[in-house]
Amino acid sequence: MRQDRWRGRNPWFGRGFRTVLALAFVLGASSAASRWQPEAQRLTAAYALWLIAMVLTLLLVHRFPLTLFVATAASVYAYHEVGGPSGPVLVVPAVALFMLTRKRGPLTAGITAAAVLLTAYVVGSIAHRSFAPDASAGIAVLWSAAVIGVGTAVRYQFAAITARRAQADEHRHRMAEQQRLQIAREVHDVVAHSLAMINVQAGVAAHVADRRPEQAKEALLNIKAASASALNDLRATLAVLRSGEDKAPAPSLTQIEELLDHARAAGLRVELHGEAGELPAPVDGAAYRILQESLTNVVRHAEGAGRVDVRLQRRRGTLALAVRDDGRGTVGPTPGHGLRGMSERATALGGTVEAGFTGDGFEVRAELPVEGDE
Repeated sequence: MRQDRWRGRNPWFGRGFRTVLALAFVLGASSAASRWQPEAQRLTAAYALWLIAMVLTLLLVHRFPLTLFVATAASVYAYHEVGGPSGPVLVVPAVALFMLTRKRGPLTAGITAAAVLLTAYVVGSIAHRSFAPDASAGIAVLWSAAVIGVGTAVRYQFAAITARRAQADEHRHRMAEQQRLQIAREVHDVVAHSLAMINVQAGVAAHVADRRPEQAKEALLNIKAASASALNDLRATLAVLRSGEDKAPAPSLTQIEELLDHARAAGLRVELHGEAGELPAPVDGAAYRILQESLTNVVRHAEGAGRVDVRLQRRRGTLALAVRDDGRGTVGPTPGHGLRGMSERATALGGTVEAGFTGDGFEVRAELPVEGDE
């Protein structure tokens, strides 16, 4: 990954290295081969400059692969026709054809190569007045097919790597988004519930401070307990964020009495009906948070509410939770972080949450599937 970023910032280094390597190979091999050839086919300065010019075009082959393949193929043909010394000069159009295959695909490369070879064959046949194909024509066809095959394999390999990286990036983004939403829900549930209780108790303390100091003292003690609980939960959440480990204390309906006591301390008369029984940890935690948010909404938004009924019913494969208050209301609920968070928790488990006004209050109904429940 670090090498890929470095290459992305320094693309010309690889292109220059590739060109220098090809230049050294072509010039070196051509010079060595010319020593065993007749005097007329020795590598002269003019031929050397010709080869250098051809190889240097590879610096731009990534931008103009089709044009440079045609140009270098024509240059190689002319080079041999004028009697240039033998050598690996075919490497230059081969590199251009390889890049053409990678950039434009095997179909474009194959059609272009076929057109170039056919043109060379026709021109050569007219020039030499012979239409009989020789061995060099067959070698050129096989060489082109091999280069296109290698280029195609590399093209698909790079495409597969790119697809895997895109999938990995999408997965990391999705996981980060899920973690962000989970953290937002946890912090909202902890802070909203505790602050709602603290706000109610502070109002009670302010109201009775002069007339009933004992009740004001009790309210202040409730505020202290609620704030201490909130701070502990926030510390645990922050510890998980710092460590990067998913070891936060899991909320559970085994703590339901403590949760209901917080609501009772806020002046509500809370009645519990039914039991949840043993639950898988994800369902247990989601049910606790849905109940917590429902009670928080009663404290914050239910005007004139004095009674709350909490019902837990364990049916086959399902936990049903209902929280109903007797507060007044004439309009439907406005979806906020609390209702959205409850719905997200239930949906993540394959369950549902419905909320709305009844004839004499507001009710939240949740159904959560319990796997393995008979």
